[in-house]
Order: sequence, then structure tokens, then C-alpha cells
Amino acid sequence: MARHANHGANQALGSPWGDETAVVDALLDWARNRVVRSSDPKTTARPASELRNAAGKTVTPSGIGAREAMRVVEEVLLPATRAMDDPMNLAYIAAAPSRTSMAFDCVVSAANVFGGMWETGAGAIHAENEALAWLVELLGWPGTAGGTFVSGGTTGNLSALATARETARRRLGGRPEGGWRLACTSEAHSSIKSAVRLLDADVVEVPTVRGRLTGPALREVLRAERDAGRTVFAVVATAGTTNGGVIDELDGVADACREFGAWMHVDGAYGGAGLAAPSVRDRYRGIERADSFIVDPHKWLFSTYDCCALIYREPHHARAAHAQHAGYLDEIDREQWNPADLAVQLTRRARGLPFWFGLATHGTDRYTEAVETTLATARRVADHIRAADHLRLLQEPDLSVLLFERPGWTEEQYSAWSRRNSAEGVILCVPTKFEGRSVLRLAFVNPLTRADKVIPILDTLA
Repeated sequence: MARHANHGANQALGSPWGDETAVVDALLDWARNRVVRSSDPKTTARPASELRNAAGKTVTPSGIGAREAMRVVEEVLLPATRAMDDPMNLAYIAAAPSRTSMAFDCVVSAANVFGGMWETGAGAIHAENEALAWLVELLGWPGTAGGTFVSGGTTGNLSALATARETARRRLGGRPEGGWRLACTSEAHSSIKSAVRLLDADVVEVPTVRGRLTGPALREVLRAERDAGRTVFAVVATAGTTNGGVIDELDGVADACREFGAWMHVDGAYGGAGLAAPSVRDRYRGIERADSFIVDPHKWLFSTYDCCALIYREPHHARAAHAQHAGYLDEIDREQWNPADLAVQLTRRARGLPFWFGLATHGTDRYTEAVETTLATARRVADHIRAADHLRLLQEPDLSVLLFERPGWTEEQYSAWSRRNSAEGVILCVPTKFEGRSVLRLAFVNPLTRADKVIPILDTLA
């Protein structure tokens, strides 16, 4: 009844879209069926020329109609995308959203809440803050800590480092002679160097110890920078590097940052989810002293794209760096929790709601269980690699990323094996680089991935 009443209202208002009721029904039916359906592991990218020919011209003055548009989506567009939620997609850092979060993402889109300001999105922001509070608790930070959800780790890292630079600028009274410097290792995510360029700063690279940022190595670099009269405004540590899943020596990094007055940012885009797992929680010792932190729930916390939780120990620093002021913003109540004051974006959807809904529906214990399940799967596969005569595990895993090799194989052999298995929908496992040579990498983030499905495939490397 309500739907038809709205339809009548739209007609009365002279909607330029006409009667969309049938289209909406069809789209919602499609979404419902897709949420509960398994993904197709054989979907893959196609050349742009092929897509143009297969899809035809879709944006026209008179439109092609909803039925034809959906035919193009189902038959052409979606088959040319990668199934990121497939249990055998173990390349890069995939995604494993719960069906609950996927379905609720449809609700979020339909609600169309502006989540930038409290006055426009108070209810949604309240729920997002409940989810952030769970992460704050896992970090061991005070209850006054908080943040917002942004699009991904790149935006989260940029926003946190902009806050760090502004905080240093206020403390020093301006830009230091010689400019700004940021310390990190070569294993830091590529977004860090991108953010540093945008912030008009320079990177000071800290040598690693077995791929890990350590306190002594960082302290030596910070001392040299200070003695040379240069200012390092921030240090980026990683809790789960993208390539190897390594957690930096956070306790030692925190000591060095405190000694030299540098902001400590922890990039936990992938590995931050491990905070929920008691079996690995001790590896994060020192994270409770960081100044800012990010984690992507769309990676290993079972939410939908795109969702990054950006959290500050002291949010007032972020407000000082990011709050926007203009005539049309003068009436905003700055005493309220306005997410737009905490990151580089003003306009935002309430992208943290699917994550919150999953937590609220299933409970945090289920999330702990799911993370522990993936860790157990990674350990079982690691045990097999370690014991196999034809394989070599290259480092003991901190979390759920495994680097291994088939001794004697070339880059071409790895690529051929990977392409064949991908095309056949068997497994997505792509080569990467480790210490300058090609190796293989598995990243486990999906609790539905089974070790007894993965192990026989690895035996084909013999």
C-alpha cells in the first residue's frame, strides 16, 4: 500500500522518471537472489574493446530501458569482474562479506542517509560509533577515542597523516626549516608514499629486520634526523603488511615515537582484524599507545566494499585538521560528532552501517570465531607447505598470509600455473615478489575457505 501511495505522490509531483515501481521490484528481486547465491570464480576482466562490442552503446538520449540495461549487467558487465568473495580467491587481500552485511548494504543505499553531519545522519552515525567503540575496546584505547568510516585505507591513511602534520605544525608554530619528514619502511602500503606526496613531505625509509619495523632501527633513524636538524612528524607502523602479513614491533616503535615526539600511526587495513583473535592478540603489544589507526572491515571483518574505520586516540586533533568552514556550514553544531570533521571528505554515505549491522546481528563473539577460523586454516596450510618436499615456506606467518615457493621454478612457470587455475575457476593464487624473486602468496580472509580444498591444489606444484 505504501509503495503505491508513493507512486501516486510521484505522479502528482510530475516525476521525470515515470512509474518506476516495476523496475524497483525487479532490481530488489535480483539483489535478493544475488546475496544468497554463490559467486562465480570464473568471472574475469575482458579487454575494453570486447566490452564495447558486447554491451553496445548504453547511454543514449532516449535510454535503453531497464530490462535491456539489466541484461547488459548480467550478461556482459558482471562476468567481467572478479569474484572477490569466492572462498578460493586467495590473491591480494580479497573480501568475505557476510550475507547479512551484503543485504543491509542495500538498505543503506535505499535509506540514502547523508552521514557527514550529526544533524543529517544522527541515527546512522550513532550506530557507526557503536561499531567504532568495539574497535576502540580491542585497541585498548580510552573511551574518549573515536573516528569515522571512510572509503578505504588510502583515504584513512591520508586523513590520519594530515592530522599528524597539522598537529605538528601547531606544536612547532609553522612549517619547519627543511620541510616535513615521515618515517616508514619499504613494506609500508603504497598509499603511504602517495599520502606523503600529497602532504608535501618526504619519506625517510627505515631498514627492516626480516621485513619488520623495529624500535632500535627506528630510533637510529630518528636520532640521525634530529641531529641533522630535520623534523620527522610521524611514523607509520604496519599491523599486517599487505605482501607478507607481518606485524611491526609496535612496542618498540611506540617507545621511539614517544622519545622523539613523533605521531605514531598504525596501518592495520588488513591485519587490524587480528585484534579480535585471542590467539594472536599479543603480537599487537604497543598498539595501545598509537595516536591513530585504520582497519578495513571490507577486508577481514566481513563487511562490504567500501569501508575503512579511521580512529584517533584524541579526536580533537582531527577536528583541528579537517573541520571545514563556510557560510553554508556556519549553523552546524560543532559540539556534536560530525564525521566530516575527522577526515578529508565532507560528503559521505553511512558506509559503516553494514559493518555495524553485522556486529549487531551476530555478536562480536561470532566475529572472533570467524577470524580465528581463517587463522586456523592458514596454519594448517602452512603446516602442509612446511612438510612438503616440493615446497618451501619462506617465513613463519604472523597472521593469515603465506609466502612460499616451489624451488627451481621460474617466474614464467609460476604465472602459467596461476593463469591456468584462475581460468578454470580452481583457485586464484598469483605470484608476488619476495627478496627480489618470484614466489607464491596465499591470503586467507574468508572463513568459508577450507584447507582440505587448498592443499590438493598445492600438490599440483610437484
